[in-house]
Amino acid sequence: MLILAIDTALDACAAAVLDTETAALLAQESLPMKRGHAEALMPLIARVMQSAELGFTALDRIAVTTGPGSFTGLRVGISAARGLALAAGKPAVGLTTLSAYAAAIVSHNKPAPVMSAIDARHDHVYFQIVAGDGRQLVRPRVAGIDEAIAASQFGAPHLVGNAARILADRWPKDSAQPVAVDPQAAPDINWVAWLGAAADPDTTPARPFYLRAPDAKPAANPPLAAHAATP
Repeated sequence: MLILAIDTALDACAAAVLDTETAALLAQESLPMKRGHAEALMPLIARVMQSAELGFTALDRIAVTTGPGSFTGLRVGISAARGLALAAGKPAVGLTTLSAYAAAIVSHNKPAPVMSAIDARHDHVYFQIVAGDGRQLVRPRVAGIDEAIAASQFGAPHLVGNAARILADRWPKDSAQPVAVDPQAAPDINWVAWLGAAADPDTTPARPFYLRAPDAKPAANPPLAAHAATP
């Protein structure tokens, strides 16, 4: 199976082509960035596909991270995945950023639980906890940092994600075991591709996975609307 994976959820713009039959990435590229995904993504995908020497119709599916993450970044990646899938006549699948973070750690088959965490700002994080074998222990949610730490009742976890260091710095100093910390700015695009290969297109649509509403909301009475209503 040939998978085009796309990630623009956080502080990177990344794409890769995975061949599951050979278990190899045919091409990949990841650019660190906090903004500018919309301008960077399509040229980056074109370079990756050219490097893989494939046309889009040769793909079996397209995988994309669906969040949590930057609302703008998520829309860029998901829109691109849907558009390419429609044009190529292939399915698009979505997977959460938290699961992509966790997959890299779960692949090592260690007994410690894995806590994926993304900075939600305002002293909050998006997080989930899975067992060392990938079983879900705490469903994805958004919570205050202290509440997230209190939810970890399964032994010292392996912290991963762009909020891993934030949690580690607040972790109780009297813990019986130290936590492992892997502060990745964005998920490894390789694992986005592998999770996309394992996903069921019927149950994992490429649509945003929001755990809370955007911080920015339209004004209740926008200036233009107010002006138009004035006689």
